[in-house]
Amino acid sequence: MGELEDAVMTRVWKWNRPVTVREVLEDLQRERSIAYTTVMTVLDNLHQKGWVRREAEGRAYRYEAVSTRAAYAAALMNDAWSQSDNPTAALIAFFGMMSEEQRQALADAIRIVQGPETTEPRNPGSASPADER
Repeated sequence: MGELEDAVMTRVWKWNRPVTVREVLEDLQRERSIAYTTVMTVLDNLHQKGWVRREAEGRAYRYEAVSTRAAYAAALMNDAWSQSDNPTAALIAFFGMMSEEQRQALADAIRIVQGPETTEPRNPGSASPADER
């Protein structure tokens, strides 16, 4: 996603409702000079890429995000990781860049994904569920 597409999607995600080209334009114009047709083209491109859906409203459209910013960020991370020739080294480097707060968020996310039965602490010498099969 390009810089302008990201600026448009940031507003669509932030507002979390169907938006018009005019609404996005007016908000973007607080930061930069930009034409209505440019915003319209960006939203049309985002629609063609599958990032937004649109619904006709009179002669215009209302655009709404297809997924969340979190899902987009996850897709970017997955794409970058899958392109690595050494995924383990890539993860180690990535984890090394994280702040303590980010590492805690990662630990929380892993606990959530693994589910409640894996959140109990195990004794260091105990068998893993895979060993019990």
